[in-house]
Amino acid sequence: MYTQTVLDHFSNPRNVGVIENPDGQGKVGSPVCGDLMEVTIKVEDGRIADIKYRTFGCGAAIASSSMASEMVKGQPLAVAEALTDEQVAEALGGLPEAKMHCSNLAASALQAAIADYYARHPEAQPTSRHPEMTDGAS
Repeated sequence: MYTQTVLDHFSNPRNVGVIENPDGQGKVGSPVCGDLMEVTIKVEDGRIADIKYRTFGCGAAIASSSMASEMVKGQPLAVAEALTDEQVAEALGGLPEAKMHCSNLAASALQAAIADYYARHPEAQPTSRHPEMTDGAS
């Protein structure tokens, strides 16, 4: 049912915990299964310098959190923000269809943490994130 990669990330999760005084924090839950995920990040020079998460949920949710954290640690914010559910599932070697919603939590919680970072640090937002700064030309 689960790949060896899923089992490894479930049995030996990476980056578990909470960053004290994070630069960004995101929390999401799934009403489908009751899983809950919280992500905290530290940002340095526009990159995810550190990432920690806490997941309350099934093995697939824990493995997805672990994999997503590994995929974005050290990456520029734009790369981390673009992480998709499909990329997380693919990196895990696939998830059963009934568990695909678990990978959604990892990407969504990360994106919420990055959005929180930008809300706290509006000066760090890329220009394309400021619609009021465009001239309206197409």
